[in-house]
Amino acid sequence: MKAIYLDHAATTPIHPKVAEVMTESLQANFGNPSSVHSFGRKARQVLDKARAVAAASISATEKDIVFTSGGTEADNMAITGVALANQTKGKHIITTKIEHHATLHTVENLEKQGFEATYLDVNEDGAIDINQLKSALRDDTILVTVMMVNNETGVIQPIAEIGQLLEEHKAYFHTDAVQAYGMLPIDVNELKVDLLTVSSHKINGPKGLGFLYVDPNVSLQALQHGGEQERKRRPGTENVAAIAGFTEAIKLGQAERVDRYSKYQGFRDQFLQILREQEVTFSINGEDAERVPNIVNVSFPGTNVEALLTNFDLSGVAASSGSACTAGSVEPSHVLSAMFTENSSCTTNSIRFSFGLANDEENVSAAAEKIGQIVKRLAK
Repeated sequence: MKAIYLDHAATTPIHPKVAEVMTESLQANFGNPSSVHSFGRKARQVLDKARAVAAASISATEKDIVFTSGGTEADNMAITGVALANQTKGKHIITTKIEHHATLHTVENLEKQGFEATYLDVNEDGAIDINQLKSALRDDTILVTVMMVNNETGVIQPIAEIGQLLEEHKAYFHTDAVQAYGMLPIDVNELKVDLLTVSSHKINGPKGLGFLYVDPNVSLQALQHGGEQERKRRPGTENVAAIAGFTEAIKLGQAERVDRYSKYQGFRDQFLQILREQEVTFSINGEDAERVPNIVNVSFPGTNVEALLTNFDLSGVAASSGSACTAGSVEPSHVLSAMFTENSSCTTNSIRFSFGLANDEENVSAAAEKIGQIVKRLAK
């Protein structure tokens, strides 16, 4: 039995071309990019190229890109870095109740240090109300951080509208674009965002790597201390081989973005259609909202997450109950609790299916048939 992977929102398989580039770079570019000799300069060229490719993918400039150990570090750097650097101007931060824990826990930690936070609600489709954000803005608001695409539901937030709203306000605007990058076109100038987070392993690149876009006008305090790498914003010798792989993943993702969008939309529609043909009772969380095609969050009445995931896994299908960071937790999803109520059955009977490189029409159909059989058996 060959296992079927439907959890690309948690992490993606590395693209063969990415692995090839990384393997070559490990052998050819072992020099320290900060060294002035030829080995160092050769490694530095890899970094310079990577920064240019990353910047171009979001219509930024090279000097605005900071390589990090991943999305979590980038979120931490953006939120805490801005808060500490601008606390004399105010200590109020606005975020949402459905952010990834990399954002929520960072904001909660700042609250322990004397900062004040407002957590925006979402409606039953998982989208924020721009008017609530407008009402929450204060003179001492220094940062607004709202994710572009929710990692559990795939719901897209009104980032361009938020950017427009904040254009006349002193608050910086950060967006976690981890689930959006590679699926949606992103132009930081059009969106009017000041900081933006990207993760490599969500786009078929290596784990332990990401980048933070920082507008040159942003006042940001470094959170680590050491050398002068990344323009003194993130010290430490860069992981050149992984960055070379990340660069290849970005290039592939940008070249294939439109095709992938269409392909994953087809997988999602095919998957749901088979469930309907099997007369499985289900509903889609956030169905009426604008969503990315590769993530669908499905509620199966009369079931529970633990039994579903266990049985899916035993049948060779990998899915998730939400964020990979809370895998194994029996607590209701904080995202679905914000969309509905903490007592809603949707918070404990919903599964996230996410499509990507490991899928084709054949294994998506096979997975849907297995899932339909399991759900009907468990719901009896």
